Amino acid sequence: MTSSKTILRALDGETLPTPPIWMMRQAGRYLPEYKATRAQAGDFLSLCYNPDLATEVTLQPIRRYGFDAAILFADILLIPQALGADLWFVTGEGPRLSTITSQADLDKLGPVSDIHETLNPIYQTVRNLSGALPIETTLIGFAGAPWTVATYMIAGRGTPDQGPAHRLMNEQPEVFDALMDKITEATIDYLLMQIEAGAEVVKIFDSWAGSLPSAAFQKYSLEPARRITAALKAKYPDTPIIGFPREAGDGYIGFAKATGVDCVALDNSVTPGWAVKNVQVDGCVQGNLKSSHMVTGGQALVDETRAIVKAFSGGPHIFNLGHGITPDADPDNVQRMIDAVRDV
Repeated sequence: MTSSKTILRALDGETLPTPPIWMMRQAGRYLPEYKATRAQAGDFLSLCYNPDLATEVTLQPIRRYGFDAAILFADILLIPQALGADLWFVTGEGPRLSTITSQADLDKLGPVSDIHETLNPIYQTVRNLSGALPIETTLIGFAGAPWTVATYMIAGRGTPDQGPAHRLMNEQPEVFDALMDKITEATIDYLLMQIEAGAEVVKIFDSWAGSLPSAAFQKYSLEPARRITAALKAKYPDTPIIGFPREAGDGYIGFAKATGVDCVALDNSVTPGWAVKNVQVDGCVQGNLKSSHMVTGGQALVDETRAIVKAFSGGPHIFNLGHGITPDADPDNVQRMIDAVRDV
């Protein structure tokens, strides 16, 4: 019964006495059981594309901590790979991709209609999880937002300032816009298939939204999120959508109304007090404890967690970090955070 799922209740606008909680990157390198499964898979991409092992690592933090939601274990760069980009991971350095810097590069990508052949194992993982999760646990699917995915496709890797993507945007706007359109359409199809497979909520991660100046933010972060949300809602009107325009600052204001998302996830560059006045007034918010507390722990972790819960207690709120948990986090600190949220 969905009415027993606290995250769905919060996303529907209900103010709960204890906020539901999950954590970005909750299945990952800070957990010893994850490291063991990753070693079994051999490499990161093999883990993503192995439904049995991806199901296992998604379930690990649910077994250990009893989070209110599980988020599909996958990666935002699977869409570029499904479109035909080369993708590999360098140990200790992160992802590498073949680059899109011209119309000729763009023309090498395959049609959006072909992505599912590559992504079918991801949908199987969603189906596995839909049947394996406890009845009270919500299943969250996700994708990277078009701007964030484009920054990696253009630079071939993560960059400090997303400079290569900004240059392509300014110097070859027709190529940049065509790439954004292609990623947006692929993201719609990808998320629709996740929902069809059993995802109860989907989240759009725009990790580099904060590098877009105001007009570009409207065009390349807000508008794609609106377009994706509209397409998903047209087919699945009851599936909630979480938007995360990370480090958007004032761009958070009105984001829910402008895009149609049901919840806005907040990074920790904005304070809960500011967000209550400017973002939570429009509905559910998610966030926003500093990830560093998962490393340092102590009373500061407990105090800050309780302060965030109290600040957002007047409206719908899902407790989370302001960004993903880091590999150097102490698993015991995660339990301390959960206990502080639930006032154990």
